[in-house]
Formats: sequence, structure tokens, C-alpha cells
Amino acid sequence: MARQLLHLTRGTLNGMLRLLLLVLFPGTPRHDYDASDDLLLQYDFIVVGSGSAGGVLASRLSEVAEWRVLLLEAGGPPPPESVVPAFSINLDRSDVDWNYRTVPQSFGLRGYNDNKSPTPLGRVLGGGSSINWLLYVRGNRRDFDNWEAMGNPGWRYKDALKYFKKAEDYRGTHNADTAVYHGRGGPLTVEEQSYSEPVSRGILKAGQQLGYNLIDYNGPEQIGFSSLQFTTQNGRRASTAEVYIKPASTRPNLHVAFNAYVTKILFDEHKRALGVRFEQRGKVRTALARREVVLSAGAVGSPKLLMLSGVGPSQHLQEHHIPVVADVAGVGENFHDHPGVYGLTWIVNKNSAGNILSLVAPSSIKNYLTNGQGPLSVPLGFEAVAWLPSKEGDPLWPQIQFLFSSLPSVFDLGLTLTTAVNLRKDLVAQYFGPVQLKKVYHAYPSLTRPKSRGTVRLRSGHPRDAPLIDPNYLSHPDDVKTLIKAIRFALALGNTSALREEHGARFHDKVLPGCEGLKEGSDSYWECYLRHMVSSAIHFAGSCKMGPVNDYYSVVDHNLKVRGVAGLRVIDASIMPLVVSGNTNAAVIMIGEKGADLIKQDWGATVDPL
Repeated sequence: MARQLLHLTRGTLNGMLRLLLLVLFPGTPRHDYDASDDLLLQYDFIVVGSGSAGGVLASRLSEVAEWRVLLLEAGGPPPPESVVPAFSINLDRSDVDWNYRTVPQSFGLRGYNDNKSPTPLGRVLGGGSSINWLLYVRGNRRDFDNWEAMGNPGWRYKDALKYFKKAEDYRGTHNADTAVYHGRGGPLTVEEQSYSEPVSRGILKAGQQLGYNLIDYNGPEQIGFSSLQFTTQNGRRASTAEVYIKPASTRPNLHVAFNAYVTKILFDEHKRALGVRFEQRGKVRTALARREVVLSAGAVGSPKLLMLSGVGPSQHLQEHHIPVVADVAGVGENFHDHPGVYGLTWIVNKNSAGNILSLVAPSSIKNYLTNGQGPLSVPLGFEAVAWLPSKEGDPLWPQIQFLFSSLPSVFDLGLTLTTAVNLRKDLVAQYFGPVQLKKVYHAYPSLTRPKSRGTVRLRSGHPRDAPLIDPNYLSHPDDVKTLIKAIRFALALGNTSALREEHGARFHDKVLPGCEGLKEGSDSYWECYLRHMVSSAIHFAGSCKMGPVNDYYSVVDHNLKVRGVAGLRVIDASIMPLVVSGNTNAAVIMIGEKGADLIKQDWGATVDPL
């Protein structure tokens, strides 16, 4: 009943928001270039998925005038409210989300109903870039150097940086000393945080009091504290749908098909990808590819489609009566995410954090309409970010990322926490009840280099069935140890004079239900807390791992070609051997840019000098 009420409430609110936005923003972006009625039987390239990589690929490949490119998207155009960063909270578990959940977790999620976590993934033009929380974070330079060291030539930081800069149109002014690391004039606009609450300045000052510098985390190094950078343009979301696909849609050689649910990759007797089969408007359709099929369906969608098409672990495919085209053991393996700790809360002074009602204040609306600034111009409650050094190995390669937020824990009587986030109702009432509607800030630490690994598997051989998503959170004991250290750092930060004295910060130290009887503050207590409260940062990666031929679990080579078949590549977050040390959107856009050039080089097209 509660879930039905949430969907009804969200549906009503989103309907009102859409109507309001169409009235207030007569220039709200339109995506009215669906070419589904004009599709050809054959194209040079078919790109499956229009997200952070697929949108880039379709745009860049269509730069070659003699190539015909088809972009297939399972969803429709982005809803009007997705344009406003503060309304990102309305997009998870909505009609533009795949609405998947993890399988029950054996080592964690005990505070969640059925030990399951929602896994928001965009089913919409622009994919995750149309529903995410807009942070522009590239990762650490050592992430990419490590990719190359793992047997992937051409993926070191020096090479990746060229594509980050190619994509970027950086409009910040605060980081003149790191300007050489930013791009100007690319499709993807990046802006610095223009609005924050007073507690944000307290968090940055507290970081300095603990010996950390204020940094540009997209510069040469990442250890330290910072305000945020967002993929926005004048305060509006800059998704790949808006900045890559829409401008390219005017080209006659690019066709974009909405609501096209791809069910199978078609192969000939030589294991060459011939095209795809998809469902649209109740009909089964086929599109053929002269040159290549490219999967950009994400770290869940790409391995699912490979397996449905007969490419994957043979035993698993046979269990679902799927004819094996190529036995590629790594498909769906190496799946991982940044596990993050939810619920660490500090109560602060009433003037230190804002009121959620400020979003609808006339002054906020006017400021946003006139200047693209104010609380509507940033994801709701986001205040600051930080990275902590590793205690093992390279001290400049972080193990922990912190995101700090001032969004009230319970602003709707716990409805969102119990239905959208899937926390248990009794836990929400007991643990978060005392801080309901109070002014707070949260510290959300996540592991940048988790050691736990999970899988993506088929539930059945039916294409419409949701896959079995198992991140296997906290299965490796080192992940638990590192996150306990992160919690202790968060407590030390909250105890600095910058937060304790200037903002009245007081940790919400109520014992978490399920952890009673353990000594408060002990490692045992915090391990119990983690196994209840760790959840997804929604940074899924690795399930079609890039690696050398002698890596048994590699799925693609360094040119992103799928092993065991021909005419097929995977270009998205699933190819990451190890997820980057930060939010994944920027890195996936980089992968799309580089992937487009790899294809152009292979087929003799001109590649822009970098």
C-alpha cells in the first residue's frame, strides 16, 4: 500500500512539475526527433543504448557523413523536470528508471526490506546522464594508469585526459592553477557549484583543520576537500541527450528510435554480428549493421543482452536453454559498485542548513529563471566532497570518497526512505524519527576501490525479465575495515571546531536497531552498522571487463571488441577493469569519446587530432 501511495504521490507531483515547467520554461528542451517511422533495414553502425557512452558514440560516429548510424533507446525523451537539478530526487523509481533491485545480499543490507537495494538506472534518452545527480568527477589519474598496467594499452591517464578535455566545456573560474587539465569548447558543459548552505563552508573549513587542502578534484591530484562541479549549463542539466544527441539529430545520417527494446544480437554462421532484433509498439523489428553493432546499455544491460544473444558463460546459457554462440566466461563477472554508508547524521544550528520549502519560494524560482542560480540549480542538499588517502600503497590513490549533504533525513514522514530507498519501516521510525525535519548534514562515505565482486546473471531466457543483480556488498573483509576507518574520520571531522563550535554540530548517536548490545563506538558496533546501512552509490561497473587475452575473465580487448565474435563492441561502464575513484558519468563519457575514435581508426575515417 505504501509503495502504491508513493507511486501515486510521485505521479501527481511529477505531473504538476511537468505542467509548471512547461508554463515557466517555454524553452524547456524538446526531443522530438524520433525516427522510428523512417528506419532503414540496414545501417553502418547500430548503437544500443543512448546513455553516457551511447549518446556520445551516436553523435561522433554520425560526424562521418557517409556512415548511416542507428541509435536505439528503450525509453523515451527526458521528462521536463529532469532539466532542473534539484528535481533529480524525483527521477529514481520513476517511469524513466528501469526499477530494478539487487538480489538479497548475504553480507549486508540488513536494514533494507528483504536485504535488497534499488538500483536506479536510466531508461530514457541520455540514460543515467538524464537521471543522475549531475556530479562531474573524472576519477584518479592512477585509475587509468592501472587500467593500462592490467594489460590495456592506450588507456593510461595521459591518453584518457585528452578525451576528458575533448568532451568538456569547463566554465569554472576558481581553478586557474589547474586550467590546463580542463577542456574548453567541448559539448559537455561543466559548471562550478553556485549555491550551498552555510554548513558547506563549515565542512570545507573542517577539512582544512584536519590538514587537508582545498582542491580541484578534476585536476592532477584528488586528495582533499572541495566544492562541487556539475554537468549543467546555466543551471540546467547537461545530459548526453541534450548536448550530444540533440545537436546531432539534425544530421540526415543519424536515426534515433525511442522505446526500442533490444532483445537479441543477431549473428551469422561465422559468429559475426549482423544486427539486432528489437520490440517496439508491440511489434518485433530487425535492423542490420554493415560494419558493427555497439552495446552501450550499461553495466547491467550490456551483459544481459550479450547473454540473451548467446555470448557468455556456456553453462549459465545452457541452463536457460540459450544456444551458445561464444563461451565468454567473464560476461557478467567482475561486477562491482562503490558501496556507500547511509545514515551518518549530524544535527546543526537552524541557520546552518536550508529548508526544503525554499525550492518553491518565489525568490528561488525567480533567481533560477533569471540567472540559472539558487537552490534549484544544484542537486538537492549537495554541499561538498572529499577524498581520503590510501593507507596502503600509493598515498595519493584514495580509498574513500565522501559526499556531504544537508538534505533532511526524513522530510516526508519516511515515505521515500521506506519505499524508494527500501529501508525497513521500523528502522526508519526508530533511528531517523528523532531527527525528523531537523537541520542536519550527512556524511556519506563510499569505497573508491572495493574488493568485493558480484555478478549479473539472467533470471530466465525471456528478454523482458529483470536480470539478477548481485553486487555482493561487503563480501570482502577489507571493505568492512576500510569503511570503519571512514566512519571514524567522519566523526573526527564533525568534532572539529569549524563544525562543532561554529555550526553546533552534534552527532546523531542513537543506537541503530539491530546493533543493540554491542559496545557503542567499537569496531563490532560499526561493522554491524555497515552490514545494515551500506547500500549502492549507483556506480556499477566491470561486468564486461576490458583485459588482455590471457585474462580468463576479460570480455573485451583494449579496442573494446568482444572476444569470440566479430563485428561487436561494448562501450560503457561495464568495460572498466576496476571502477574509477569517483562518480562514473564523466569517465563513461570519456570512454564513449575514445571508443568512437577507436571505431573511426579501424574503419579508415578521419580522427580529430587531440
